[in-house]
Amino acid sequence: MDPLPPALLLPILKALAHESRLRLIGLIAAQERNVGELAGLVGLEEPTVSHHLSLLRDAGLVRVRQAGTTRWYGLEAETLTRLGRDLADPDRVARLAEPEPPSALERRVLANFLQADGTISTIPASRKKRRALLAVLVQDFEPDHRFPESAINERLKRRHWDCATLRREFIGYRMMARADGIYWRLPEAEWVTE
Repeated sequence: MDPLPPALLLPILKALAHESRLRLIGLIAAQERNVGELAGLVGLEEPTVSHHLSLLRDAGLVRVRQAGTTRWYGLEAETLTRLGRDLADPDRVARLAEPEPPSALERRVLANFLQADGTISTIPASRKKRRALLAVLVQDFEPDHRFPESAINERLKRRHWDCATLRREFIGYRMMARADGIYWRLPEAEWVTE
């Protein structure tokens, strides 16, 4: 079985990183329970329990079964099994450092806005599409290297005539930082996602 990709692994770990959700997982591991039962057992209000269960369900940790007007929650043990197997295998953990293949959106954006010679036909108006394109362009700049604005402009003009807009967008999406006319690429973890 393939390892969980980072895009799926992160929501699972986030969902588990809460004491109440861990308690809920423990309670439904032994048997299916409904929101009312769980609320009484963990000492929380039913809407709060429903919220936690929704996050756990979205992460693939909980399944729901409707019986009349009652929803029964059970553990998706396979997700925990995969998580445990992936985190216990150093080779699988090492794969987390590998770059993810481009998403469907990124592939469409590149096909629609990036010419065969690497130039940009037009800067996308949509923020999501623009960000996807910028994520490719910023790869032209080595990490841990400082660039004067003139060097940034020179490289960006090879891609598109409007280098000022592209520079501003790099800063706006926190893909690059600048101080006193010097630019540098920021780690991807700091980039604005929306």
